[in-house]
Amino acid sequence: MRKIYGMYFSGTDTTKKIVEFLADRLSQYLQGEKRIYDFTLPAARKGYPEFTEDDIVVFGTPVIAGRVPNVLLPYLRTIRGNQAAAVPVVLYGNRNYDDALIELRDLLENGGFRTMAAGAFIGEHTFSKILAAGRPDQKDMETAGTFARQIAESLAAWDGKHPVPVKGETPYRYYYQPRDRYGSKIDIRKVKPKVNDRCTGCGLCVEICPMGSISGEDVRQYTGICMKCGACIKKCPHHARYYDDEGYLYHKKELEEMYERRAEPEIFLL
Repeated sequence: MRKIYGMYFSGTDTTKKIVEFLADRLSQYLQGEKRIYDFTLPAARKGYPEFTEDDIVVFGTPVIAGRVPNVLLPYLRTIRGNQAAAVPVVLYGNRNYDDALIELRDLLENGGFRTMAAGAFIGEHTFSKILAAGRPDQKDMETAGTFARQIAESLAAWDGKHPVPVKGETPYRYYYQPRDRYGSKIDIRKVKPKVNDRCTGCGLCVEICPMGSISGEDVRQYTGICMKCGACIKKCPHHARYYDDEGYLYHKKELEEMYERRAEPEIFLL
């Protein structure tokens, strides 16, 4: 039986929602076995499924600064597709996906996958509860449903010889860099969330941090980098984590004001 994989990194579950939905619909249309591989947490990035050329893999990552998150690149470059069909999917926070989709497509092709379709979807921005709030929403899921049907219908005529054409530039553009009102660059790479007095020390943030960077002994301390995925902030039941960095807050406000319009998903098929 053909296997349909949903494979993804998803700090706040927006990528998860789209990828698992697509994998589920494809498994129904193609009468295949659905399998999920979530590599959000560090332990899962020590391996990957053994794919075959009969498999279809819906492969999703979020967009950070217009690109595939650079912290994932060492892992993504180890994955071997063994000629499995792949559908690269990226989720972005309503600004733009820039070169993330073409970069993910190329990573998969270089790893031995054959890309047959691709999509860029919108999820609530990790910095904000306003920007693309609640997305992917019902309309997005309807688009995803149509996309899954189109993938299934195109499979019979697909020859697997050419990568799916997508938007983006090569060489890839440099990571998106926010600027302040004077045009000066805002660098938030080393900024980390603070912890307020609502924290109960429950340790959930330790368990869900994709970088394994929050100390299990003291949840107010960091042992590694923060990729700004938003997991510890949006999933904290006590709303105990927050940012107070001036540059971060300015950039967040700017995004919310500049990108109020509703961006729509884009799908690509051979």
